[in-house]
Amino acid sequence: MKTKYLLISPCRNEADYMRQTLDSVVSQTITPEKWIIVDDGSTDETPAILTEYASRYGFIEIVTRENRGHRSVGPGVIDTFYSGYQQADVSSYDFLCKLDLDLDLPLAYFEGLLKLMDSNHQLGTCSGKPYFRNPGKETLISEGCGDESSVGMTKFYRVSCFKQIGGFVRQVMWDGIDSHRCRMLGWQSISVDDADLRFIHLRAMGSSQKNIIEGRIRHGFGQYFMGTHIVYMMAVALNRLRFQPRIIGGLAMFWGYFKSLMSLKPRLDDPATIRFIRRYQWACLFRGKDAATRALDETSAERWDLSQTGYKIPL
Repeated sequence: MKTKYLLISPCRNEADYMRQTLDSVVSQTITPEKWIIVDDGSTDETPAILTEYASRYGFIEIVTRENRGHRSVGPGVIDTFYSGYQQADVSSYDFLCKLDLDLDLPLAYFEGLLKLMDSNHQLGTCSGKPYFRNPGKETLISEGCGDESSVGMTKFYRVSCFKQIGGFVRQVMWDGIDSHRCRMLGWQSISVDDADLRFIHLRAMGSSQKNIIEGRIRHGFGQYFMGTHIVYMMAVALNRLRFQPRIIGGLAMFWGYFKSLMSLKPRLDDPATIRFIRRYQWACLFRGKDAATRALDETSAERWDLSQTGYKIPL
């Protein structure tokens, strides 16, 4: 089993959460060959904590960017990721992971992902499932992420797949577009809800820039940018009513989409990907997401060709 993997972590002002992530990574049953952490101009204790851990663990490398004055999700996070990507000889690694610093990972997390990759050579990207702690209780609450995509906070990639899909788009919804491009080229993308791969998201998904409502509005724009059809967007917003904050969360998501549509904001400049996404979304509506995804994966070998040029990574 190939075990050589590279972690790249963009971060900004993560002092409240990062020690749990750092401790859970350095204690993994299979540790990374290198972990590049890119500090995007933090103004809290983040730089001091990073210096402390880098002095103790030789595989941790710190890259520091100038302070942009604010946290920027979507394009800002991916810009920061690529600042780390450019510091590594990525071709010398088998696997690559974009990892957030607000997570508490089980200690065999990466060993489990490596086993998944070893069991299916068409698996391009995978992850476990994010949960958050139920305040005042011992129970965990799922963030409700679908099985058809690896999750954005731990995007674990086969390097050959990452290069072929052109890496991450520098915009909101980068963590959905990548999985669609995987399937376009015959790769598979999954997140797995095994007990050994469940991890704790220490900060509610979508709340890192301002608050969770702004996060839902931003997600609506992301769906618009990706090319999602308005009918499918309605279904997504209705499905979100199952999760907190109920009603207002789904409405905020649809408003983000509708406002972007009415404003004629730019969309992903990739007609082939948008056509593929919409065909998949219609199949999901009429057949169910599990059946639509399974049908694509069953025919993936017909599209899977490692010699394909694919997309260029936007360095």
